[in-house]
Parts: sequence; structure tokens; C-alpha cells
Amino acid sequence: MRANSPFFPVGLLLLPALALACGGADTDSGEAEEAAPAETMEAAALTPATDAAEADGLLNPNDASAEALGAVAGMTEDAVAALTAARPFANMVDVHTVLSGTIGEEAALAAYESLWLPLSLNDASTEEILLIPGVGDRMAHEFEEYRPYVDMDQFRREIGKYVDEEEVARLERYVKLD
Repeated sequence: MRANSPFFPVGLLLLPALALACGGADTDSGEAEEAAPAETMEAAALTPATDAAEADGLLNPNDASAEALGAVAGMTEDAVAALTAARPFANMVDVHTVLSGTIGEEAALAAYESLWLPLSLNDASTEEILLIPGVGDRMAHEFEEYRPYVDMDQFRREIGKYVDEEEVARLERYVKLD
């Protein structure tokens, strides 16, 4: 590489952005992230690979071990016990009833970034669709408007009219076709 290469200074400029993207300091909130309790980190380390529900990285509340459930942010021992005792769940509304009753509405909604029972695109209720993190009334309406979905390509195409590809991919993690 030549010494006058324009890539060297540009690379230096990108280093802070890369550090943030890779989990560096959070400069927006002004607060440091709380360290995970040792028990949570140990439980995550002991969790078998089968607990990673799918390639999507979301734990299925019907299949996940108690240790894996306990590693979800905001989860308490009481919530884990309540979830495992109430299995199997037919839908996310049932999961939400149990979780919000043990850890509260806000913590339950936050847990859905990691814990989710995939919902059927063609059969899910509006209430269930609204539990998907980041989905509001307008997007729930769009999910329902294009039913019946014949394949996931149709979902990507129709929902892609409203959000970018990255958001479509994120939403796709929460749904399935029966």
C-alpha cells in the first residue's frame, strides 16, 4: 500500500464507529451498561446449543430450558417457574399473560427481544401481532391486510413497502407460515 493512500485516514475515521457497533461505550445515554450478574452469565454458558431455538436467535418459551429462560434480561426465578409450569403455550398472548403477571408489562415486552413463540402470519390476532417489538397499530394493520400469505417472499415484498430490508428481516424472526 502506498503511503499516500486515501484509505488509511478514512480507516482511522471509521474506528470510533466500529468500536460503537461492536459494543463500545454508549455515548448517547451517558450511562454505562450494567454488568450482567455472574449467575446469568454462568447460566448462559451452561445452556445447551439446542436452547437457541432457531437460527433467528429467539428462544422459544415452549422449548427453552429453565437456565436459558433465566438468562433473558429482566427474567426472574418466579417468571421462569411460571413459564415452565404453564407450558405448552398456544400463542404469544398466553406467554404475555404469564410474563406480565410475574415481571410486569414493561419487562415482559422487553423480554420479547430474546424470547418469542413464532406467530402464524395468516392466523395471528392483532393483539398477538402488537406484541412484536416495534410493531404498532399501523404495521399490525399491514401484516393483516395482505393475508393470506402464500410464502415468506410475499411477506418480505409487502412489508418491505413500509420498512427497509433490515427491519423486514428483523420482523421475519417473529413470524412463520403454517
